[in-house]
Amino acid sequence: MYESLLRFPTDLAGQLDRLQRELEHALGVSGVPSSIRAGNVNAFPAINVGATADTIEVYAMAPGVDPASLEVSIDKGLLSIAGLRKGELPAEGEKLTVYARERFRGPFKRVVSLPEDADPEQVTAAYRDGVLHISVRKRESAKPRRISVS
Repeated sequence: MYESLLRFPTDLAGQLDRLQRELEHALGVSGVPSSIRAGNVNAFPAINVGATADTIEVYAMAPGVDPASLEVSIDKGLLSIAGLRKGELPAEGEKLTVYARERFRGPFKRVVSLPEDADPEQVTAAYRDGVLHISVRKRESAKPRRISVS
């Protein structure tokens, strides 16, 4: 590592970016979440969570994942998304020099806390074009209703 600091890099911005990633990895930090509900900036898969009047919608961006390797489960109000993203490997006996590796590969797991009105008995999940869409219905008892006054 110290030898590289003595030479002047040709791509200073690239070297600084690499150094920042190495420091974040060594310290176990990778950015500041954008909100209290946001997770790790570099977490895989990236997720979007929203709600309609009837459902909680979760979209997990997971390109390159075999749908058969995906596991979706709900336990005690926590939605878990787990799976495996395989990496592209060279043919047996072929030598390969890697200059940059930015794409995540390997096993992953993301956990999302669901609101109390989520019904764990009414969940659907579909994977299409690299996006896992999970829809969790809200409990009927939690929906607002009009009460007539007599």
